[in-house]
Amino acid sequence: MTALSCPVRTRLYEAGRVIAEDFAADQTAGLLRAHPDAVVWLDLYAPGQADLEAVATDFGLHPLAVEDAVEEHQRPKIDRYADHLFVNLYAVRFHGDGTTAQLRKVEISAFVTSRALITVHKSPGDIDVLLQRWDTDPELGAVGGVNFLVYGLLDVVVDSQYATARSIDEAMDTAEDQLLEEGGAPRPVRLYGFALRKCLANLLRVVAPMRDVVDQLDKAEIEPVNDHLRAYYRDVEDQAQRTLELTEHSRTRITELLDADSTEQGNVLNQVTRKLAAWAAIIAVPTALTGFFGQNLPYPGYDNQGGFLASSILIATSAIGLYVFLKRRGWL
Repeated sequence: MTALSCPVRTRLYEAGRVIAEDFAADQTAGLLRAHPDAVVWLDLYAPGQADLEAVATDFGLHPLAVEDAVEEHQRPKIDRYADHLFVNLYAVRFHGDGTTAQLRKVEISAFVTSRALITVHKSPGDIDVLLQRWDTDPELGAVGGVNFLVYGLLDVVVDSQYATARSIDEAMDTAEDQLLEEGGAPRPVRLYGFALRKCLANLLRVVAPMRDVVDQLDKAEIEPVNDHLRAYYRDVEDQAQRTLELTEHSRTRITELLDADSTEQGNVLNQVTRKLAAWAAIIAVPTALTGFFGQNLPYPGYDNQGGFLASSILIATSAIGLYVFLKRRGWL
């Protein structure tokens, strides 16, 4: 393998223990030959086409899988090839401060062979979380091989998705009281609710396929999963199912809250319209009668400049007073 131009992180595992770390990518093949029972993890950050082709040549990766790893915004999936698997996943993180809500996604593509896990992430992500997950259970790694590395990756990704779903659900608790207030919520709160619903829609796209992805990896034929490790795969699968259920529940909940607020806003508008119509009717009767009979009566100061000024001030004061009244009631 030629030297890669992209940032690379590497680890070599034997019996669940790290025996080499941060070595150059072109040393991978030699280390695997020197340690027949070892497996390798190779991580590439934002690699170019040439970098992935160099890795593909060394590990025999299918050109279609390499093409998927280069392109961004692939759906979560697992593709089977003759001697390896291609997996696409999303780790996620939520940020909400009561006024804005954002869902940050880190797309991770992975090639799984009998002796290597090759990950490709196209945007910055916290790789140390993945390393900590592997380091916490070396005994499991001793019997898991590459499947242990894959399990650790799935566990970290699904945990990030579940934590994000919980965070969004908790963020709705804050907005719920305001959305259900009498008279409807202020506009910034409604906009925050719309932002939460958008985050949930984006989260649902990456969460919905995860249960099937984990199940297919559990049944993959590249490297059989032993019975001891299979229980851990099942645990990740259950966590993926819980995440999906929570996300769907939260999406239904925020939709119902926004609908309730919209109904309350409509009720308030109906009340305002009814009041304005009533006042218009009251004013219309004397206006119609005086207009019909042409009752243009002289007023104090009629036919002189002082009277004109007084009537102008009265008209302006009445209009401004009406504007202030309607503004305070929230009708304008």
